[in-house]
Amino acid sequence: MSKIRFTAISESQSRTPLTIDENGRRSEHFATNVFNEEKMLQFLTKEAYDSVKGAIFSGSKIDRKIADQVAEAMKCWAINMGATHYTHWFQPLTGTTAEKHDAFFDLLPDGRALEKFGGGQLVQQEPDASSFPHGGIRNTFEARGYTAWDPTSPAFLYGTTLCIPTIFVAYTGEALDNKAPLLRALSAVDSAATGVAKYFDKNVSKVNATLGWEQEYFLIDESLAMSRPDLVMTGRTLVGQTAAKGQQLDDHYFGVIPSRVLSFMRHLEKECTKLGIPVKTRHNEVAPNQFELAPVFEEANLAVDHNLLLMDVMDKVAESHKLKVLFHEKPFAGINGSGKHNNWSLATDTGVNLLSPGSTPMKNLQFLTFFVNTIKAVDTYEELLRSSIASASNDHRLGANEAPPAIFSIFIGKQLSSVLDELEGVSKGKLSPEEKTELKLNVVGKIPEIMLDNTDRNRTSPFAFTGNKFEMRGVGSKTNCAKPMMVLNTIVAKQLNDFKKEVDVLIDKKNLKKDEAIFNVLREYIKTSKRIRFDGDGYSQEWEKEAKKRKLSNNRTTPDAIQVLTAKDSLELFNAMNVMSEVEVRARQEVELESYIMHLQIEGRVFNELVYGYVIPAAIEYQNILLANVGGLKEIYGAGYKKLSDSQLDIIQRISGHLEILKTKTDAMVNERKKANVIADSKSKADAYCNKVKPYFDEIRYHCDKLERLVSDKHWPLTKYRELLFVK
Repeated sequence: MSKIRFTAISESQSRTPLTIDENGRRSEHFATNVFNEEKMLQFLTKEAYDSVKGAIFSGSKIDRKIADQVAEAMKCWAINMGATHYTHWFQPLTGTTAEKHDAFFDLLPDGRALEKFGGGQLVQQEPDASSFPHGGIRNTFEARGYTAWDPTSPAFLYGTTLCIPTIFVAYTGEALDNKAPLLRALSAVDSAATGVAKYFDKNVSKVNATLGWEQEYFLIDESLAMSRPDLVMTGRTLVGQTAAKGQQLDDHYFGVIPSRVLSFMRHLEKECTKLGIPVKTRHNEVAPNQFELAPVFEEANLAVDHNLLLMDVMDKVAESHKLKVLFHEKPFAGINGSGKHNNWSLATDTGVNLLSPGSTPMKNLQFLTFFVNTIKAVDTYEELLRSSIASASNDHRLGANEAPPAIFSIFIGKQLSSVLDELEGVSKGKLSPEEKTELKLNVVGKIPEIMLDNTDRNRTSPFAFTGNKFEMRGVGSKTNCAKPMMVLNTIVAKQLNDFKKEVDVLIDKKNLKKDEAIFNVLREYIKTSKRIRFDGDGYSQEWEKEAKKRKLSNNRTTPDAIQVLTAKDSLELFNAMNVMSEVEVRARQEVELESYIMHLQIEGRVFNELVYGYVIPAAIEYQNILLANVGGLKEIYGAGYKKLSDSQLDIIQRISGHLEILKTKTDAMVNERKKANVIADSKSKADAYCNKVKPYFDEIRYHCDKLERLVSDKHWPLTKYRELLFVK
């Protein structure tokens, strides 16, 4: 059996022509394809510009007359840039983006043609809602849904299409996407954080959640990827013997970037620059063929849009370099998987990062307030936060090769822990002048000095404080950041609202000074959220036992993790914060279950195809060659053949043993899959796939990989790890 082998492609061969001068500064070309504030100032009237800025800053509505002006300006700009079509660009519950292109072209009643794009087309479109995941919100015969313009994320030109970021809702008004709940959560945290920030600065009128994602990914040769049915169909290698050399020498991490990959990265950065995606960092990751890029922090909604756009751009750029990008969280066994670390903070319109301590006790108290409230929020809703990163693919990664475990905990470092411990010991109630001085000098005043040289980072922590932000490390590499960001901002908003109510009560009814009231409430939060803080090894069995004592959840699988979505506390939270209705929450849980089932269903089918179409035929063919050789030895040497053929007979017997078990296990897996497929209830069906079907995957893989070691390389039909994992 033949298989495709790698052929090196030079940098000049793999590159496509770029519109940006190789020697040009990136800053000169940043956002040239974005209808941003600079373009609005050029193309909009002052009235229209002010209206759009008001919508961005305060969420005010844009009337139809203004929408017509904005649409005309967008059309003129886009056509001047070479656009022929426009689309509403949205995020259905598939985890990716969607778009339907319409031409600017239209006909007048007298038959003349013109380019047309008005406020109606800008503000709203009507794609088919029934064909996207909806979790029961829509009937299959009810097709109508709406996309609505999100002015907070600027339109951009992608190829020859003007893309307008939008939300996607059902005819009955429920959100059918990831953007609408995120926007609601960001509005909630803005309101809540602004109210608390005013304790420290009356000039604060808006707080933005910021996000800096770190995108990990694998790059492999496109022709080799296409030779693997499992990579094509599932995004990961279902079988494959680990290469003799993997990541054990740590020589790939931060190493010299291979020339072919560097060519891809340079091309990608140029395309991102034009689209306003502020990518800044690039480097080799730990595993062979694994890389990472990271941008400058942005407002969370825009950062989410940019990450989704980036993944699409990466696919297209890679294709032009004859490469394939793998976003699966665990595409290869035995080496690191890929995550998308979400670095989150809160920033005021006065230019202050609320999770940066500053240099004075008052700023430190502001930092402590938002720092402790975030810890309290995660402690209260740790199980809900875990559900936001659950997926069939991320289940393979969590808890393996530096990915954090499924148990949520927070790492803050020993020095900040000692500050919180000291603050916990502060006396309750009114403070004497001496106590106030001691508190501000000995506890709060320590923070700037501590932050200059903070405790080492903990790579096994799911949620770690890293200087002036929290890093959520468990997010999967292909996950839409909107999901964890929606949950995180919702729970922080709820917590900040609760905090402000408690502080105001102490000020109004207990006659405490503002600082004293804040200290009193924070002190209780530090006590009640202590269980979530953990600075040790998240992989250790001791931590698993300790976490159980602390009553922290340990939901290892997606079906278990997402059950919390419809718990009473979760439904009340989303409803109280106006983020999602009960119908929307239940729909999302249903969609998540269906997605989990379909992913395992597809993997089960591909396993069956690999075993019966590739592995078994190859093993039998090679076995027949050995048998023929043994027969030849017998014919030549007679009774003396046995001693000469012992080694071959041993291989034949081992192949036979693995083949027998492999067939038995594969048939059993298929039978369990058939049983699961007739189950009507989604939760029961997901559990069946998780507990009855999926366990066979590892057993089948084990025997396939053993056969790969026994069958000669010439006769093995699947491209091997050593061929896939070393792009030069």
